[in-house]
Amino acid sequence: MSPSPRASARPGRATAAALAFLLALGVAVPLVGCGGQKPAEVAQASPPPQDEQLVEPVQLHDEFPDLSNPDVGLEPELPSVTSLDSQTEKLANTPVDVVAPPGLTAEFTGGLEGTTGAFMSGASAGGDGTFRGRSGATRSKLLSSSGGDAYNRLNAEQYGRIVDNAFLAARSNPLSTFSTDVNTASYSNVRRYLDRSKLPPKDAVFAAEFVNYFSYTYPQPAGADPVSMTTTIAPCPWQPKHHLVRIGLKAKDVDRANLPARNFVFLVDVSGSMEADNRLPLVKKSLLMLVDQLAAKDSVSIVTYASGTSLRLPATRGHQKAIIRSRITELQSGGGTNGEAGITLAYRQAKAHFIPGGENRVILCTDGDFNVGQTSDAELVRLIEQHRKSGVFLSVVGFGMGNLKDQKMKELANHGNGYHVYIDSEREARKVFVEQGAALVTVAKDVKLQVEFNPRMVTAYRLIGYENRLLKAEDFKDDTKDAAEMGSGHTVTAMYEVVPAGVKIDLPGVDPLKYQEPAKPVDRGSDEWLTVKFRYKAPDGDKSKEVVHPMPAADFATEMPPDFKFAAAVAEFAMLLRDTKEKGASSYDRVIAAAETCLDNDPGGHRKEFVELVRKAKNAPPRKELE
Repeated sequence: MSPSPRASARPGRATAAALAFLLALGVAVPLVGCGGQKPAEVAQASPPPQDEQLVEPVQLHDEFPDLSNPDVGLEPELPSVTSLDSQTEKLANTPVDVVAPPGLTAEFTGGLEGTTGAFMSGASAGGDGTFRGRSGATRSKLLSSSGGDAYNRLNAEQYGRIVDNAFLAARSNPLSTFSTDVNTASYSNVRRYLDRSKLPPKDAVFAAEFVNYFSYTYPQPAGADPVSMTTTIAPCPWQPKHHLVRIGLKAKDVDRANLPARNFVFLVDVSGSMEADNRLPLVKKSLLMLVDQLAAKDSVSIVTYASGTSLRLPATRGHQKAIIRSRITELQSGGGTNGEAGITLAYRQAKAHFIPGGENRVILCTDGDFNVGQTSDAELVRLIEQHRKSGVFLSVVGFGMGNLKDQKMKELANHGNGYHVYIDSEREARKVFVEQGAALVTVAKDVKLQVEFNPRMVTAYRLIGYENRLLKAEDFKDDTKDAAEMGSGHTVTAMYEVVPAGVKIDLPGVDPLKYQEPAKPVDRGSDEWLTVKFRYKAPDGDKSKEVVHPMPAADFATEMPPDFKFAAAVAEFAMLLRDTKEKGASSYDRVIAAAETCLDNDPGGHRKEFVELVRKAKNAPPRKELE
């Protein structure tokens, strides 16, 4: 065995912290129990297979180690790592830039010396006193006998019920208030259905996430505001007597060279359900792409969860890419899914290495199936809401099929000051982590929109999408109400179908009020369609700022600009997939014809792919009854 490290730490939890820290770095350590116990005997295991020589990090049980660190900027003297495994021999004695827990200094060298598969016992505060390293054979037994691909064949996907927004009378309901949304998961999730020539469940289709999957050429913000706003009104493609209003927001682009330091904690679901190729293997490929974008000032930790939780990589500097890649590629699946414990440990790690003025974010990679620990959606949301007060944001990245818990993942991201994406392919991973990698840096948070319609110009209106983002009118100025975040380069597009004054529409009526006179219209702003207000906070701020933008009657365009035309085609496609009552004269052929005229600005080829998806939907067999 290697020599015991010399560590100065307070007893109890600090001792557990030291052990967790050293074992997570791959060091074999003889364990000494608390309270004067003798060193534990370490059982010798037979040599494992060549590709299974890395002892899994200590399993952290009910009590997590104290990882608080008051100054992430300090660069302590750190140990060298020797001989991680047969595939990373070349990393021997490579310095690893990690931030050690407080009160702990470690000086050691040494390899694992055949401890894989060994059973080591020792006392630890809050745990059961047992640390286990599992051989490849043991891990294999933990996996489902039917293999992870069985989860792809399940019919256990869960989606929240969506009720399409209805038309509202502008005179009695002049205000429309909602949180912005930069989620894109719905579009890529629906794409994998269509790639299999199958129409998606209706409730898997979120029109806002379809439209916002694509970027648009809105102007960069000018002045102090980090978000610009553009408004346009034109004839509605699927209902000629109606108009379509587009509100476009553009977050400022932060140059990659000027990105703030980032503290990322990769929280990876390694349960048995993640075994298939489109799950954990795709997670690893995706995270490796993100690692390629890291700078030396960035920090990365890796936390995994299955039946238990593990700190697989302490906070490691971004230029130590070989070490980070090694830890990612070693991940294997097996066991239950204790998401609650994983979330708690990931936030603790993120808070321990919090970078003031930087980007602090947990990136959760999962199929959303939590079946161990706290599994209630409501309780998980409360847990996330408590953690977001620390300034650590949460992004949720979905993987897999057949067992996807879409609603749960949306709720966690929405309440964690982050966003939700779904990765169905390496190409989508590249879009999220390479093409839009800078979007992981927040430039504005709690972004809300409120639109006031002028009843002299507008009879009725309906918001297309954002059904799960609606707010009360009074929530707009309430800075305690959470809303969405926008990252560097993000665009948000919202559209309203508007019934202009003089055009009849059948709307439910209400009886005249008994105790008060109806408000008399004021002849003010009679030449404006509407007024848009949006509010936002600085990423580390608590007080919002309001921006007001009226839309004069003269803004009406008889022909849609190409970007607007494409966004309308995407919204129309979503309505067709949902079989929305208000889809009017929509058809797949109309969508294809409109989108094909808007392919000039398509650097990633995503618009061209959209046209092909519409064709697949057109040729897909009808849904079964009740689907």
